[in-house]
Amino acid sequence: MTTFLEKIVAETRERFADRSGKPGLAELRGEAEACRFAHDSFRLSDALSRRDRVNIIAEIKRASPSKDVIDAAADACERAVTYETSGAAAISILTEPKYFRGSLDDLRDARRSVAVPLLRKDFIVDPIQIYEAAIAGADAVLLIVAALSENDLRSLLSTTNSLGLDALVEVHCLDELNTAVKAGANVLGVNNRDLHSLRVDLSTSFDLARHKPKGCLLVSESGISCAEEIEQLSEAGFDGFLIGEALMTSGDPSKKLAALAAAGGSRG
Repeated sequence: MTTFLEKIVAETRERFADRSGKPGLAELRGEAEACRFAHDSFRLSDALSRRDRVNIIAEIKRASPSKDVIDAAADACERAVTYETSGAAAISILTEPKYFRGSLDDLRDARRSVAVPLLRKDFIVDPIQIYEAAIAGADAVLLIVAALSENDLRSLLSTTNSLGLDALVEVHCLDELNTAVKAGANVLGVNNRDLHSLRVDLSTSFDLARHKPKGCLLVSESGISCAEEIEQLSEAGFDGFLIGEALMTSGDPSKKLAALAAAGGSRG
């Protein structure tokens, strides 16, 4: 039986298989380098290293396979401004079009509107997607260990590093965490959602926090909805918290984010 992750990765690879009539890799890379180095950029790793606040990566996500449509009319520019003014350390933007109803235009719109690090969250399997991210204004990309071979992960990490981008490398178990570190990752995201079954379990974060590698930043992703959970995860060793559905489904995302960002006060 094909899992959701296998299905979406296969579909993504198929989209990038035919490059006829499109800019070549060298051309895209040149444009990406020009965009990255033409102005001051932001670093997700710097934002997550702050110790005087709760570092929340607030997510813009119109839909998901687990929840279907969340907020089809969400405006990326408007939501990004709301997140920034309400205390977000960074903003994650789903750009996958079919299942999450996102696009690179959302990233471009947010980049014109806010001055915090932007993460392109997608199922990245090809360097083209990293070049696209840089051109659209991203400061970081998501790389999912479960979706990549170790060689591909290492290669994509090299591409992100060469552009001055950060990579949030997502893991779900200890084996994946070890693979990520071996490949050179230093910003690790622990996804509490099993991408095969789509079930969420915060114990995944607590289990893997005990194996936090020295010198790495750790982000807990998915299923976080209250200040108490953030406080517990902070105590376990997490440096950041990626929160999407709790904000997207809130009637007042500004109030919700501000309350989460105030969890436990200053981390000191």
